[in-house]
Amino acid sequence: MKVSCHLITWGEDLLKGLEEASQLGYQACETFTHMALRYEDKVEEFKELLANNGFVLSALYGGGRFSDKSKQKEVIEYNTRVAKFLAACGSDRIVFGPGGPRTEGGTTLEELKIAAETINEAAKRCSDLGVKACVHPHLWTEIQNENEIDTIMELTDPNYVFFCPDTAHLTKAGMDPVAIMRRYRDRIAYLHLKDVTSEDELDADKFPILTGNEALPIFCELGLGTINFQPIFNFLEEIGYGGWVTVEIDQSTSTPYQSLQICRDFVEQKFGLPVRSNSDRTV
Repeated sequence: MKVSCHLITWGEDLLKGLEEASQLGYQACETFTHMALRYEDKVEEFKELLANNGFVLSALYGGGRFSDKSKQKEVIEYNTRVAKFLAACGSDRIVFGPGGPRTEGGTTLEELKIAAETINEAAKRCSDLGVKACVHPHLWTEIQNENEIDTIMELTDPNYVFFCPDTAHLTKAGMDPVAIMRRYRDRIAYLHLKDVTSEDELDADKFPILTGNEALPIFCELGLGTINFQPIFNFLEEIGYGGWVTVEIDQSTSTPYQSLQICRDFVEQKFGLPVRSNSDRTV
């Protein structure tokens, strides 16, 4: 397994995020897509920015409102655009994040069929560029609950559509992450590793979701929340997973630097996953 970190914790400050995450010894990152795409016509400048901080780009978050037929062409074109940028940067993973807000009663079968159609076509376009598309179930979106995940995975082509489990989103939606990951073990191609607070109820008015990719304060540093990560790592070792494990905390409870340090130490010390090179172990 390879460890990446999401720079979401630094918000819009990409440069500070790169600098501080690099100081912590991280060597791969995911960042907000809209910030990366500011370099769409300056790809070499973006690659140099990454390289100067010792980073490779593990993935970017694409997606959209897959179940809206009227937006199908727009969503496919957007994800193709992101995949082109990723390929130019030497990255081969795109995260397909479903759109929000979530409708009352959840996503209907007909809507899920439309979503699967859109996901299939967008994923094929990405595959043509050498980029694997990984569906990421997300709270308060069109793909949140177990039945929605199962339907999407059943209706999409396993040759093109892969899975990005997120430990916190699956847990908070009432699922056992390991059970879901085991069900789709052959399609896991990327993973978000995050912990969640003990808050029982999710108040949509308190934490409004507009598009499905906003930062949420219900997540916390690895090891400080409610998730038992031992079975998750046991399973990943069982299947010989060798892809990216991206640690992510939406909003820091202290400072971004301290939060990502806690996450780094958690995966290194508890599970033996190297984040830093041996020469950086004094940080």
